[in-house]
Amino acid sequence: MLSFRPAFFVLLLSALLLGSCSGYQKLLKSTDVNKKYEAAIQYYDKGDYFKAGTLLEELNPLLKGRPEAEKAQFYFANTNFQQRNYTLSAYYFKTFYETYPNSQYAEESAFMQAKSLFRDSPDYQLDQTNTVAALEVIQDFLNRFPESRFRAETEGMSQELQKKLENKDFRAARLYYDLRYYQSAVTAFTGFQQQYPASGLAEQAAFYKLSAQYDLARESVEEKQRERYLEAISFYQNFVDAFPQSKSLKEAERMYENARDEVAKIKSAESTAAK
Repeated sequence: MLSFRPAFFVLLLSALLLGSCSGYQKLLKSTDVNKKYEAAIQYYDKGDYFKAGTLLEELNPLLKGRPEAEKAQFYFANTNFQQRNYTLSAYYFKTFYETYPNSQYAEESAFMQAKSLFRDSPDYQLDQTNTVAALEVIQDFLNRFPESRFRAETEGMSQELQKKLENKDFRAARLYYDLRYYQSAVTAFTGFQQQYPASGLAEQAAFYKLSAQYDLARESVEEKQRERYLEAISFYQNFVDAFPQSKSLKEAERMYENARDEVAKIKSAESTAAK
């Protein structure tokens, strides 16, 4: 008899699971709105967001005009978030906020829209359209709810997204440099400095901008070298002023000294030619 006990428990567990599934299937087919709503809330409270979401999606059109509609819509939006359907949850939280701007869930819904878009933001190597959209929604939330209990978390999300954009733009500029498109690299690093003056990558950007300008001058035709070396000297002075303790200072000084020497040679050659 003992050898049959494991099989018995397996059968018992299967029967319980089938009974549970059967009860859920009956709920799906049921036309009793109140019963479905109560079950949906129970599933939600237990953390079964799939079943709760499925029931709430069916219920939302049927609950219009009823007191339960507000809670049902907010919960439905969150079931999508909990299942990582961030594009959908952002849409439903936005719809909720616009439908119930005075709801007790309004602030949290606006925050969750921002959080959904934050979670939906891709790695910095990919297109950052969603990241820009997320930042706009986050800023809108901070403007609407300046004293929100979610403010610290929202600001943290904003900073993380900003860093992602910084990385994207820095890597793009660095790619120009690595490919030896020095003029494009100088333009890109200049744009980076203007866009992100307080970036943690600011020192690297300034150094690569100097290096790109120096290499551009070295590879230029003679009539453009003087002007471009002088520009490199100017970039060096800006770099030293901003980052006097930089680990790249020695290399920057080497480029500076070489640029000065080249300018002196050009001036000497021009002076000799003029005689």
